[in-house]
Amino acid sequence: MAIGVRTEQAVARAVAGAAESAEALHRALQAVCESLGWSLAATWEPDTGDVLRCTDLWMAPDPRLEAFADATRSLTLAPGEGLPGRVFASGEPAWITDATADPQLPRRALAAEADLHAAIGVPIVSGRGVCGVLECFGTDAVDADPDLLASMEVVGGLLGQLAERRRAEADVHLSDQRYRATLQAALDPVVTMDHRGRVIEFNPAAERVFGWRSDEAVGREMSELIVPEELREPHRAGLARYLATEEPKLLDQRIEVEAMRADGSRIPVELTITRIDVPGPPVFTGHLRDITDRLTNEAELRASRARIVEAADAARRKIERDLHDGAQQQLVGLAVNLRGAKARLAKGDIATTDELLDEAVEDLGEAIAQLRELARGIHPAVLTEGGLQPALRGLVRRSPVPAEVVAVPDARLDPAIESAVYFLVSEGLTNAVRHAGATQIHIEVTHDGELLAAEVRDDGAGGADLAGGGLRGLADRLAALDGRLTVVSPAGDGTILRAEVPCVS
Repeated sequence: MAIGVRTEQAVARAVAGAAESAEALHRALQAVCESLGWSLAATWEPDTGDVLRCTDLWMAPDPRLEAFADATRSLTLAPGEGLPGRVFASGEPAWITDATADPQLPRRALAAEADLHAAIGVPIVSGRGVCGVLECFGTDAVDADPDLLASMEVVGGLLGQLAERRRAEADVHLSDQRYRATLQAALDPVVTMDHRGRVIEFNPAAERVFGWRSDEAVGREMSELIVPEELREPHRAGLARYLATEEPKLLDQRIEVEAMRADGSRIPVELTITRIDVPGPPVFTGHLRDITDRLTNEAELRASRARIVEAADAARRKIERDLHDGAQQQLVGLAVNLRGAKARLAKGDIATTDELLDEAVEDLGEAIAQLRELARGIHPAVLTEGGLQPALRGLVRRSPVPAEVVAVPDARLDPAIESAVYFLVSEGLTNAVRHAGATQIHIEVTHDGELLAAEVRDDGAGGADLAGGGLRGLADRLAALDGRLTVVSPAGDGTILRAEVPCVS
């Protein structure tokens, strides 16, 4: 059998007998050298910059070859440079009778030290064209053998198929790396289980949320780890039903259920289960999200809406009482005096008529004053007409405790935001005077174009909190504007009320 045919067969067996493409390539290089009786073989492939680099190398157990092999592994060649570069650029095989005498071979001095002479370069060809070069060296200076070159071209085709296999494996490996990196970086728990219901993946977010380490979770039945006891049998029955019928009932749907932590505590989660498209028995991934905060916020929103409705009803009742007990009584008295004056005037009693009219004018003045005071409590006219600056300075002037407006924007803002800030300052002044025993109050309102911040600081006794009715109402008012209220009030060290509201100029 010709040596070229033996080489083709040896390479084919080496490629077919290896489980991994990297192993197959190394065995193929060994088969080439051993069938030819040559000493060293290497493959070259272009990197992302089209520079050729050695991707694998096999050499006979000869210490003289080590320096040449090391240089080959570290060398880079441009297309057209050296034997691999010439073959890659032309796409045609090449034969060098004596590498030590070839002026275009960068490693010729090392080849002489290694006693390497004959050299063959053949293109590695796949469906994408020339994708690399096979380079072989022998210890004898041998003239070109056309039949051997033809067989080596066949070997180049076999290695091209192997290169495609290696590329596919690399793509799969890269995809797997991306998947694992995504899994590791995910902020929400991701738990993967096999067809037996046992955990095969447990990402770091799952560790944080559920309290199990990955090495503790993997291999255990998922239902024992995070499924509450009363839901375990339905979970197992659902898995068994799917395996028997492949009819999904909960796959690819968002459902809200309870999950269990390692300490036995429970949390509400949003769960989506998907089947992963992999060969073999079914594999399922559960994407979970702890929705404790969301449900808490929803409950708080419902409660705040209820408080707003209740506060509005209470405000209407207060206005009704104030009107009934104040201005309405004055107006009733005014009507009585006017009727009396009319009757006295008809009888010609001018003196009594004057007295009754004077009382009517006094009642009218008191009614007007009470109505103005009532309107100021609902919404001060100065705020509507002039904005925050005059409205806050008016509050400061009426404060029995020294107060100072440190800063306030000149520009007008959304009326709802101006109202919220006004009532924050009003509540802060009232609390500082009535409850804190403050001696100084500072008010500061700033606006950076996107966020409005308002602070009321006093030097009083502290101890205020959001549980108070007035502050809770302010918090609800700000929440309706997507804002928030914070209270810093350590005992004995004053109080800071701070409101922040999104407010684009």
